[in-house]
Amino acid sequence: MSMSTSSPEAVKKLLENMQTDLRSLSMECKKKFPPVKEAAESGIVKIKTIAARNTDILAALKENSSEVVQPFLMGCGTKEPKITQLCLAAIQRLMSHEVVSEAAAGNIINMLWQLMENGLEELKLLQTVLVLLTTNTVVHDEVLSKAIVLCFRLHFTKDNITNNTAAATVRQVVTVVFERMVAEDERFKGIVEQPPPVQGNTNRRSVSTLRPSAKDAYMLFQDLCQLVNADAPYWLVGMTEMTRTFGLELLESVLNDFPGVFLQHQEFSFLLKERVCPLVIKLFSPNIKFRQGSSSAASPAPVEKPYFPICMRLLRVVSVLIKHFYSLLVTECEIFLSLLVKFLDGEKPQWLRAVAVESVHRLCVQPHLLRSFCQSYDMKQHSTKVFRDIVNALGSFIQSLFIVPNAGNVAAVGVPAGSGAQGVSGALTTQAAFEYRGTWIPLMTVSVQGSAKATYLEMLDKVEPPSIPEGYAMSVAFSALLDLVRGITTMIERELAAEEAAAAEFREAHPDQEWKPQPGAHLVWEEMVNACWCGLLAALSLLLDASTDETATENILKAELTMASLCGRLGLVTPRDAFITAICKASLPPHYALTVLSSNAATLSSKAYSIQGQNVQIISPSSESHQQVVAVGQPLTAQPQGTVVLTAKNIQCMRTLLNLAHCHGAVLGTSWQLVLATLQHLVWILGLKPGVGGALKPGRAVEGPSTVLTTAVMTDLPVISNILSRLFESSQYLDDVSLHHLINALCSLSLEAMEMAYGNNKEPSLFAVAKLLETGLVNMDRIEILWRPLTGHLLEVCQHPNSRMREWGAEALTALIKAGLAYKHDPPLAQNQRLQLLLLNPLKELSNVLHADIRQKQLECVLQILQSQGDSLGPGWPLVLGVIGAIRNDQGESLIRTAFQCLQLVVTDFLPTMPCTCLQIVVDVAGSFGLQNQELNISLTSIGLLWNISDYFFQRGEAITQELEREEEALQKQAQEKGETLNRPFHPAPPFDCLWLCLYAKLGELCVDPRPAVRKSAGQTLFSTIAAHGTLLQQPTWHIVVWKVLFQLLDCVRTSSTTADKEKIESGGGNILIHHSRDTAEKQWAETWVLTLAGVARIFNTRRYLLQQLGEPTRDAWEVLLNHIQSAALSKNNEVSLAALKSFQEILQIVTPVKDSDKAGDALAAMGVPPVLIDPLSASGPGRPLVRSDSLLERLTRYNGAELQAPPPGEESALEDSALWWSAWNTWYRMGTDSTRPPSGPTEKLSFIPSQPFLTALIQIFPALYQHIKANFSMEDLKKLGVILHGAVSVPISSDASPFILPSYTEAVLTNLQEAVLTALDVLQKAICVGTENLQVMYPAIFEQLLLFVEFSCKPPQYGRMETKHVANAKYNQIQLFAPAEWVALNYVPFAERSLEVVVDLYHKTACHKAVINEKVLQNIIKTLRMPLSLKYACPSESTWKLAVSSLLKVLSIGLPVARQHASSGKFDTMWPELANAFEDFLFTKSTPPDNVSIQEFQKNEAIDVEVVQLISTEILPFANFIPKDFVGQIMAMLNKGSIHSQSPSFTEAEIDVRMREEFSKVCFETLLQFSFSNKVSTPQEGYISRMALSVLLKRSQDVLRRYVEDERLSGRCPLPRQQVTEIIFVLKAISTLMDSLKKTQPENVDGNTWAQVIALYPTLVECITCSSSEVSSALKEALGPFKDFMQPPVSKVQNGES
Repeated sequence: MSMSTSSPEAVKKLLENMQTDLRSLSMECKKKFPPVKEAAESGIVKIKTIAARNTDILAALKENSSEVVQPFLMGCGTKEPKITQLCLAAIQRLMSHEVVSEAAAGNIINMLWQLMENGLEELKLLQTVLVLLTTNTVVHDEVLSKAIVLCFRLHFTKDNITNNTAAATVRQVVTVVFERMVAEDERFKGIVEQPPPVQGNTNRRSVSTLRPSAKDAYMLFQDLCQLVNADAPYWLVGMTEMTRTFGLELLESVLNDFPGVFLQHQEFSFLLKERVCPLVIKLFSPNIKFRQGSSSAASPAPVEKPYFPICMRLLRVVSVLIKHFYSLLVTECEIFLSLLVKFLDGEKPQWLRAVAVESVHRLCVQPHLLRSFCQSYDMKQHSTKVFRDIVNALGSFIQSLFIVPNAGNVAAVGVPAGSGAQGVSGALTTQAAFEYRGTWIPLMTVSVQGSAKATYLEMLDKVEPPSIPEGYAMSVAFSALLDLVRGITTMIERELAAEEAAAAEFREAHPDQEWKPQPGAHLVWEEMVNACWCGLLAALSLLLDASTDETATENILKAELTMASLCGRLGLVTPRDAFITAICKASLPPHYALTVLSSNAATLSSKAYSIQGQNVQIISPSSESHQQVVAVGQPLTAQPQGTVVLTAKNIQCMRTLLNLAHCHGAVLGTSWQLVLATLQHLVWILGLKPGVGGALKPGRAVEGPSTVLTTAVMTDLPVISNILSRLFESSQYLDDVSLHHLINALCSLSLEAMEMAYGNNKEPSLFAVAKLLETGLVNMDRIEILWRPLTGHLLEVCQHPNSRMREWGAEALTALIKAGLAYKHDPPLAQNQRLQLLLLNPLKELSNVLHADIRQKQLECVLQILQSQGDSLGPGWPLVLGVIGAIRNDQGESLIRTAFQCLQLVVTDFLPTMPCTCLQIVVDVAGSFGLQNQELNISLTSIGLLWNISDYFFQRGEAITQELEREEEALQKQAQEKGETLNRPFHPAPPFDCLWLCLYAKLGELCVDPRPAVRKSAGQTLFSTIAAHGTLLQQPTWHIVVWKVLFQLLDCVRTSSTTADKEKIESGGGNILIHHSRDTAEKQWAETWVLTLAGVARIFNTRRYLLQQLGEPTRDAWEVLLNHIQSAALSKNNEVSLAALKSFQEILQIVTPVKDSDKAGDALAAMGVPPVLIDPLSASGPGRPLVRSDSLLERLTRYNGAELQAPPPGEESALEDSALWWSAWNTWYRMGTDSTRPPSGPTEKLSFIPSQPFLTALIQIFPALYQHIKANFSMEDLKKLGVILHGAVSVPISSDASPFILPSYTEAVLTNLQEAVLTALDVLQKAICVGTENLQVMYPAIFEQLLLFVEFSCKPPQYGRMETKHVANAKYNQIQLFAPAEWVALNYVPFAERSLEVVVDLYHKTACHKAVINEKVLQNIIKTLRMPLSLKYACPSESTWKLAVSSLLKVLSIGLPVARQHASSGKFDTMWPELANAFEDFLFTKSTPPDNVSIQEFQKNEAIDVEVVQLISTEILPFANFIPKDFVGQIMAMLNKGSIHSQSPSFTEAEIDVRMREEFSKVCFETLLQFSFSNKVSTPQEGYISRMALSVLLKRSQDVLRRYVEDERLSGRCPLPRQQVTEIIFVLKAISTLMDSLKKTQPENVDGNTWAQVIALYPTLVECITCSSSEVSSALKEALGPFKDFMQPPVSKVQNGES
């Protein structure tokens, strides 16, 4: 009870009013109705009494209300209008104060019923009923039902106003009944009652369980159903008539307003199921059966026509049922919904379809309801797929509107009514509309988004079906579709978000556990999408194609986009791709050939879906719609197809596509492919081209004028390109998986673009590559996860034949690498080596690309990386260096030059910052630049770099060593763990040494490069580095240096040199002249060989003490080195062979410091500066003068006599190892024998004759070598030496060299070679001299050797069978000396003569040696001298025989006493005849003096002869008794021969007296005489000589005289020849001399025979007296005079028994 009616004032007022009412009543009834008047007055008393007696006046009034009301009821009974109205007003006042009891109320109702039956005060009645029922709840059961029936009855009066008021009242009363029930439930809410079990199904029994108000409501609702079904009511007794429409409206309002009642009370639910639903289904039946346009005649029974008012109300009821009681009426709703779907059928009347669509729209705005459908039907096994059907029905409804337009709607070719003719010309109408294949459907605004405001469902007053304006149904269906999409997506997304939030919360609370979402929800969402997507897509695609309105298009696109995104979030790939495909297709020109899309569409169109047995295909878009063209461009296809057109709608779709990718990239997954493919094509058509960083900019149309853009698009393009860029920028917010999808899609797009760009040089599409770059750049923070696919693909692009394509690939790749390295990663790259290597790896991979432009880009990138990040590359160095070093000769100069720039930068700036383990790679790379053959200068410079690197190693040695050793330990440990052995080059040398070894090995490779300049430079560098820095190496490493580096190099060089080409090299390109000494490959290799051998030898020399400590292996090393020297020396190349000997010499000059040798000196020596030139002060290291390696000459001067110098103090002569010296000797011997062995075959085959300098050097080595082997030097060795010396001297010179070597024939000079040979023998001889006894055995051999040389003076040696010219002949034919290509034998005379001098000298020293005596040296000397002596004038040189004579004289002066001493031993027996022959041959030579000899010359020569005779007289004849007899005889005969003039008939008369050798004859004669009468006869032997001499003389005189007498007689008057006269005179003089001698001699000294002979001369002399010559006569006189002494015979004495 409200305060307003219970306050004291209100009560007071009520009492007053009631009294006033009663008074008025009594007044009115005073006359006509006295009982009423009385009742009224007693009523006043009653009221006053109640007021006076009670405190709670209202309660008292209510208690007594029957009495209080009574007067008024009686008043109503009068049926007087005025009274009735007054009474009704009073009753209403009481009611409104709630002072009416149940009984009173019953009475009131009865009274009202009577009024109603009498048709009085109908409106007042209704008002009163309403007040009664609304103000209190006293009216129940039958009373209530009576009141309700009363209202119903009034609804069907004749009066319209009454009818309507009654209808309103009924509605209100019905509501009140149900409100009471709700209130009652509310009161009992807390009290849980146990409802008795419901038995059976009859409503009768079930009512008993209800509370009063509920029971009323139940009865009322049940009767409403009965009434609508045209059955009698149970409770509303007294109903006379009822309309279905009104009943349905009431039912709808109850169901709509009080759904709780039905849901909470089983009894009511039962009613719904058992009564309402069957009723609705029954009422629907005419609509279902009806088909528009089917003639009734055909059907047997006339079909009831659908009736609009009922149909529409039924649909409203159904909407309510579905909306509120879906959960109760699952099966029934399934039927309703199926019916609803059927009503959309094209054969149904238009109005029916319209209201059905409105009903469907109502469902579409309730996503939760739709979800329930899906759960209850679509997800159940044997149930209708209701949700799917609804969507499909909507879809096919829309399609049917286009395909089957209603009669009258085929507007004149799609021109809307009222638009006049303007549409015909194709002008665009401004009204929003859809247009498809000629059907034009306008679009109207039907309801606000998200609410289903129906038009026709609200037409409750219409009885006839309304006419539906054109486009209405389409517009509703369109809204329904959009709302459906919006609702579902919003709902699911909200729930998804909630789930994600829950998941996040759960993870925070339980980080260790896995979040498991409820699977049910997901299943429902997926089912919903699966059920509806086909229909939606079909409808939306069609609408999108048909839409001519930008807003509509936007809405459709938005719907497709939200669906796509939702499908993506739910992981439903097929639908997602289908929606995306639709947007993509809409973006592109119609019928545009894009494979990705068409294949996708094909899979879709095969999914035809069926709606009520009809197949509905997805309609493919048509291209006929009137659309504004905004761009014309080229299609991106392999085959050009002309141009394509883009419309504004295409651009709008494109923006949606961009929007989709931008906002929903995370759910696109594999459909990125579709999106990007489409964008790529659009970008292409619009002519956007990639710029820096991959952003697309409007490019100039490349393909000529075919790209035409309207200004609208032109202004749009920057925006689009901006969105495109933002799209890829936003990829940084995608999760990893989505990002991968994006990358994969871009990659496959790019692959297609690559495919297309094959085989033609058309501009390729660079969209994908550019976008890969953009995506990479914005995702640097997680670059790791996408790096491999990204770069892997770009590398493929880099290998593409289309230059523009690969250029971009490289651009993208290098940009990414640079950005990746520059990015501030967390942790920084320095601490994340793996990432750094990952980033650099593609750079390395680029090296495999063959295209030069790509490599150029790669190297430029490296250069930039070095410049910007060089200091922080760390573990990335091997990769970077690998890239720099990946050069090949087929790449061309510029690439190599760029790469080399990088390397130079590395070597100059970055060696200290890189890990030491990379140094080896730097060496390799520098080496590879040396080996490339494109650019010589780079090769040479890279060798310089290697030198710089070695310097760096040297300076930073300690640091490098430490770091490398740490690294090594780590590696060792790893290797052990894996159970492998450590594998690195030159293992087991320590790592730092290995570094050096790699450097040496690399230089070694360069030393055998095909280009001479490179070889030379590398060789110098190699030996310099070993010399300068070799001290850093550990001892065992030297072993490797020697074997693996030096010897390997020597082997290679030797092989290359021996196989080098002998073809002449033409001077290169005309600008480089090649010296003749280098104009064949062979000569160039020779130079290399020379350098190499010298370098190795020098290293052996300078590092000798170090090598010595290596022990045994050193010996092998020396052997190998010697072997190399030998093979070089024997190479058929003068330059090489000579150099080999120089190296040999160097090795043998063994003087080096014991300790670490001086750096400065070594370095210089290594660079070829002879150490001797260094000023000891400036260059000396730590205060010690440099040791000079002495020249050979200085060396040889030391071997004088016995004092062979010991090495300087503080130094020891290294290599004391005799075995080594002997191998050196063997090497020398082999070189000697091979090089001096004369050719055996015919001379034509002669290919090579060793040069003089070579031979000289070879022989000059011997003395040094001999010093170390003399201890064991045997005869055998001496013989070997002899052979070599002889061979060497015999070698001829080629005529073109002779002018430089040969002295002119007049000078008696020795060649260097001959000097050397003699020096060698000299050294030997001196050694023997101071040596032991057993050494002296060698003297004879030396003599033998020298004597051989002496013979050369007369008989030059032969070299094989070679024809040589002798210099001696050259006196006469000088011109021919230089005949080309001849071999000239040397002038051996000076050499032979010098040898002879040596022999004499040596003999002088050694004449008394046993060996010399035993080996008949003297005899040999004489035998050898006999040759020049006998030739005499025939000797090649005059000096020879003169020297021979003087030598003979000297030798004899020493040798003869020795011979006499040993006469008895018989060792000299054979010498005497030899000597006699020598004298004989010389004194009586067969050769004649040349014609041009002057008299002075002749006299000189005669003096020599005289000297010989004098020697005989002084040295031989006095000792005749020690000399064999026959020898003496020979001598005497000789003297005899000499004493008599032997003349040469050629002399002229003038010279005859001189030429007669008178002096000589005289000496001979005197000698004879002297020995005839020597008075000192000490032995019979001497006497014997005298006698012999005398008898010879006398015999000779006798002969001469006789002959003279004969001739004189024969000649008659003619004078005899001058010489004969001279001779006779000489004989006569001799006789007189003899007579004198005999006179002086003691008679006993003269033999009897002699006297006899002398006397016998007398007659002959007498005979001569007749001669005519006066000279003869005077001589005769003197001769005859002495004979007077014989006239008296002297007295003889007998002595020793002999007279």
